[in-house]
Amino acid sequence: MSPSAFDLVYDELRARWPESTEERDVATPYGPTRVHVYGRADGSPLLLLPGGSATGLVWFANAPALGRRYRVHAVDLLGDAGRTERRGAPLKSADDLESWLDALMDGLGLARTHLCGHSYGAWLAVRYALHAPQRVARLALVDPTQVFAGFRPGYLLRALPTLIRPSEARARAFLSWETADAHPDEAWQRLYALATTVPGRKFVTGGRPRTADLRMPVLVLLAEHSRAHHAGKVADRARRTLAHGEVALLPTATHHSLPLTAPDQLNERLMDFLG
Repeated sequence: MSPSAFDLVYDELRARWPESTEERDVATPYGPTRVHVYGRADGSPLLLLPGGSATGLVWFANAPALGRRYRVHAVDLLGDAGRTERRGAPLKSADDLESWLDALMDGLGLARTHLCGHSYGAWLAVRYALHAPQRVARLALVDPTQVFAGFRPGYLLRALPTLIRPSEARARAFLSWETADAHPDEAWQRLYALATTVPGRKFVTGGRPRTADLRMPVLVLLAEHSRAHHAGKVADRARRTLAHGEVALLPTATHHSLPLTAPDQLNERLMDFLG
């Protein structure tokens, strides 16, 4: 079978990662999970969860710098497009996602890790940090959605055509609107748009997690020009509810242009926090 357009651009972006990056398919009860592993072997582990349709490859602009200090594990999410396969135990709830991450960390040999998520991946990261706080050293949330606030109605209206009738053209139009003048990488934009058309995707969502119950240090990095939510309101709520939190705005960034635009700024903030 010839590779699909999605597979071709996936491989194109994979080639943008450092040459020594390892591809690991980790067995879990929900199917094998693809993880892109890079960085110093003796570095503290750092698990990266992407936003929806982004795949673990979205961190290609961050991995070279992060890998100089940490052992980076970038995950293709269960239920999304990418090289993680969904088979075996059914994926029905957020509890299943937490069990999947338990099995994934066991398979990677990670008793404890720093955890960083973007967008939907940030929501999942918070859920997991509440589920297994002993396994999360520090938690970083990059423009998290459905964590401190809901989506803007205008954002949902713009996203609706892509959700109802997915197509590459509709996804590109939506991405162009949200990212405005941020100009994310062209190959990644193609990957995102094609990911929305991959059959069989299943996103499990749930209510807002109780962030006041987080006990590890938390960093919240917000896109100044995010159209997904109002960054200022999210920042205020995060500061009020987090017991051990710090909040910062990333200037010029939009929701979907993270984490691959202005990576130096994001990397610096993240490494300062993780230590």
